[in-house]
Amino acid sequence: MSSLRPVSGSAEEILALLREWDAAPDPGPLVIATSGSTGQPKRVVLSRVAMRASALATQERLGGPGQWVLNLPPSYVAGVQVLYRSVVAGTEPAYDVESVSGPRSYVSLVPTQLVRALAADAAPLTRFDAVLVGGGPLAPDLRREAEGRGVTIVQTYGMSETCGGCVYDGRPLPGVEVRIDEGEVQLRGPVLFDGYEDEPSRTAAVMKDGWFRTSDLGRLDGDGRLWVTGRADDVIISGGVKVPAQALAARLRGHPGVEAVEVLGVPDDEWGQRVVAFVVGDVALDDLRDYVSLELPREWAPRQVVTLPDLPLLSNGKVHRLLLRDLA
Repeated sequence: MSSLRPVSGSAEEILALLREWDAAPDPGPLVIATSGSTGQPKRVVLSRVAMRASALATQERLGGPGQWVLNLPPSYVAGVQVLYRSVVAGTEPAYDVESVSGPRSYVSLVPTQLVRALAADAAPLTRFDAVLVGGGPLAPDLRREAEGRGVTIVQTYGMSETCGGCVYDGRPLPGVEVRIDEGEVQLRGPVLFDGYEDEPSRTAAVMKDGWFRTSDLGRLDGDGRLWVTGRADDVIISGGVKVPAQALAARLRGHPGVEAVEVLGVPDDEWGQRVVAFVVGDVALDDLRDYVSLELPREWAPRQVVTLPDLPLLSNGKVHRLLLRDLA
């Protein structure tokens, strides 16, 4: 059954509901249900005011209304936004690249989709005025490869609580504010959610004087550009040493034998947490440890490698971290 509380149904059904919702005089909020990659499901409440602010700010940043291609699950925030941006822009969404017909066009992808698209044929992506990539870290070499092949990349940062991407290439969308508080990225603006459905204490835990606490770690450079460096819960404490998982993963991605990698800490009797690298590729543990040590502290190097044909993904394209922990 199709619904907006929570959002569910086929893309066509959800699009029809969004059109009615946008035209209604005073509609209630929609709800995004997330399965969560770490085992904490959420039901995120988003008002029409917030969704419209996000859609219009995106439109302004990208250079005007255009036709969107839906290439993501329609019930997750990124997919819902593709459909709702189409409603706000007065355009029909496309469901494949061949159906794009407007003078301006956009598509949203997760990094895994970009990797697969480049491996197959980058040409279809060059027709878009912007290819938005979000939902996870975008490796610099992947971006360089895409742009070198004529793809216009826009790296997005955001989450369900911010109606999707609200910082593009490190710059907040119009109306959005970013600050760093004790290393944590915090966000404020009209795109913020109304809270977690029926969970006031959980909502209060992530809000601070109107600022949303993302649990992401980051910094602002001299130009005010945001750089996300990891998550507070991604810092692995192994043998008393703090190992930033994303920084380690970024180093491992540079190894010629590594096609894709995720780094997690798993419980360990000796180390407290054991640093595990889940690798798509052909590389030995000692080789990876030596490679890490060339630029990073030896203590950060993984103590276990799990080789996989592919990283397991959730339906929204993010890495299934719970399943990886089970594999370790």
